[in-house]
Amino acid sequence: MRRSIDDYPFDPADLPPSDDDEFSPVSWAVAIADDYEDATPRVVLTIEEVGQAGYGLVAHLPPPLARRLRAAIGDALKEIGEAETS
Repeated sequence: MRRSIDDYPFDPADLPPSDDDEFSPVSWAVAIADDYEDATPRVVLTIEEVGQAGYGLVAHLPPPLARRLRAAIGDALKEIGEAETS
């Protein structure tokens, strides 16, 4: 089984202001899959530079690592003063 959960195409407004090409325009996608030899479901995170489809990085995260990433993003949002939403 593979199922897309969410994806985000790049928007130029996402990049911080800069005078040079320091920041890469990227798109991301989150999916779930269980078509591995051990049949364990995983969260699949794909990050690709715009114009480089098929050459991105794909992380196959078991549930504990996906939770750790979720917590790290939540902690980073708190650090910059963003309120938690459900």
